[in-house]
Amino acid sequence: MNAVPYASTPGPDTGVFLPTHVVPPGGLATWTAPDGAVPTAPLDPLLPVRLVERRGDWGYVRCTNGWAAWTDSRLLVPLPQGPPAAGGPPVRTDDARRLLTRVQETLARYRHALEDLAAGHADTETFARATHGLRIGAVVDGDALWLYDAERDLWCYCDGTATAALASPARPDEQAGTSGPGGQAGTSGPGGQAGTSGPSGAGGDR
Repeated sequence: MNAVPYASTPGPDTGVFLPTHVVPPGGLATWTAPDGAVPTAPLDPLLPVRLVERRGDWGYVRCTNGWAAWTDSRLLVPLPQGPPAAGGPPVRTDDARRLLTRVQETLARYRHALEDLAAGHADTETFARATHGLRIGAVVDGDALWLYDAERDLWCYCDGTATAALASPARPDEQAGTSGPGGQAGTSGPGGQAGTSGPSGAGGDR
């Protein structure tokens, strides 16, 4: 299978490390090549990485110190993308304050359920029911603001009071319903499962 550069990698290589994903809390196994033959050092949990290339379900990631390896790209957690490129005007959506209000309301619901749990007014099962389906995402960096729109399942970049819709956090393999590591019991692949042999979709797979 031909190598496919990762389309959402922000901008050219300027010598500045720009992460596109973070490693999930459980860490990730890595290999020297996209064939599952020779494992190498695992990626630490929550480590920022830059996804440089895809080959099927394989992803070639680079760390801030320059170290790079192949891993299961489906298990990487995508970061919100940067502001829309200046080459074309972004598609404007609703007033950013409306989305921010929904985020605050969802956070307030979670906080209320958490306070009940901490005070002993609710058990863990009640807490799980109260928070089931709640999804919140907000990243603030100075005057830049990214908000997750749970109703549309996508991130929005807020430019003042206006918002510009960005890509959905779902990765191509997930959108296509591709099965593989990390999603089914007994399936081999990275992420700490016994007998891992790597993701599918590239030459030399299992």
